[in-house]
Amino acid sequence: MSQTTGKPILEVEDLRTYFYTRDGVVRSVDGVSFSVSEGETLAIVGESGCGKSVTSLSILRLIASPPGKIVSGSIRFHGKDLLDFSDAEMRDIRGDKISMIFQEPMTSLNPVLTIGRQIGEVLELHRHCTKEEARIRILELLKMVNIPEPESRIDEYPHQLSGGMRQRIMIAMALACDPEILIADEPTTALDVTIQAQILNLMRELRDRTRAAIILITHDLGVVAEMAQRVVVMYAGRKVEEANVFDLFEKPMHPYTLGLLNSMPRLDDAASKRLVEIPGMVPSMRTEIVGCAFAPRCSSATERCSQESPILQDHGNKHWVACWNPVRHGAST
Repeated sequence: MSQTTGKPILEVEDLRTYFYTRDGVVRSVDGVSFSVSEGETLAIVGESGCGKSVTSLSILRLIASPPGKIVSGSIRFHGKDLLDFSDAEMRDIRGDKISMIFQEPMTSLNPVLTIGRQIGEVLELHRHCTKEEARIRILELLKMVNIPEPESRIDEYPHQLSGGMRQRIMIAMALACDPEILIADEPTTALDVTIQAQILNLMRELRDRTRAAIILITHDLGVVAEMAQRVVVMYAGRKVEEANVFDLFEKPMHPYTLGLLNSMPRLDDAASKRLVEIPGMVPSMRTEIVGCAFAPRCSSATERCSQESPILQDHGNKHWVACWNPVRHGAST
């Protein structure tokens, strides 16, 4: 496992990103805070619609405005708030110091440009390489991400590649300028198990080789267990739990986290147990949520939960939980 320096290179504090629609204000990210250090992998997990991807897009200031807007908070990169940067300054950051692997490569890659041309644009923009220098670097990157026959692949188009190879191209593009932070938004979605394992192994190797920090956005707890060192659990736009990966899986303290773990298939002694579903639905974020957002779905909820929003509290070993009635003595998952 990669060793971290301990000093955060990115600190997100009380981030709030809202979308102003005809149906009301959607509070997609509602007061989220976390940090990530060099060489560390931080996973952000939760159900679809909990605000994971919006959080990652907010870091790079890629929220479409209108209707979206980062209404408050700070995103400090090496101590400097990215929210104070001009558009030109952010263009210098994106793809260079902070890169992102988007969720679906086929919609992120330009279908009318060759693979080499698309990776080369990043190098020409940020490293001011000549076309000859860029081509040499592109071939190095394609070999790094284990693309077979890179000399021929460099002149091919996205539709000529498989899903796994397109994902590797996205990783190569994200790593072209040796970023300090790599944001991976569901990097293995829609890939079969074999290709998923290859992509995860590749990301782990590259993290250890380049010392880049990784922010892994996913709903797959199996990927989290394999890749992450720390985990942030989000629900309805809020952070409900944060812990190192071992504590989170061994002793989940928020009822929502416990529900996520109990809904996972197991291959050990618990394999014969029936999977437990989380009842109810994720609340609409178009209206302001009073109290705990998870209260209507929680069997441990009390009257206080529906009236007062829980605050994050450290329960030891930097295990933070926002719950008035946290799970005690761990849990069997």
